[in-house]
Amino acid sequence: MIQRIQSLYLLLAALAGVAVARFDLWKATYTKGNVAGVDTFNATSNYMVFIVLIIGILLSVGCIFLYKNRQLQFRLTVVNILLSIGILALIYLKIQESAQKLSAEGAVSLRGSYLIPAFLPVVMIVLLFLAARGIYKDQKLIKSLDRLR
Repeated sequence: MIQRIQSLYLLLAALAGVAVARFDLWKATYTKGNVAGVDTFNATSNYMVFIVLIIGILLSVGCIFLYKNRQLQFRLTVVNILLSIGILALIYLKIQESAQKLSAEGAVSLRGSYLIPAFLPVVMIVLLFLAARGIYKDQKLIKSLDRLR
């Protein structure tokens, strides 16, 4: 049963989480007097973001192998969706905190921009939702087959 489509969704969600952990999420260019600088934010810049992200990745991979217990797999996928929403909010808050810190340090012209991997938590949420929907459909199918017996 590992060949189910929701297993692919869970694997893709885990890979998106690995990409979030690996690449920069935000880049800022600023000037302080005559000095120009560049500041970046990634998941390893903050331990809280990194730990929550690793838990989400491990949960996605672990759910792949729970195909025999669909009810537990569904519940853990829903928990992972909530965790991914938390990851998205945490990343946003930490980036805003980093931008405020640069402004407080006297950065005159601050230009920050989100990079493409910053939007991967949204992709994770969509993939986890699709996986949960597939698990739910499998659960309904098995229940209907049991009624026919």
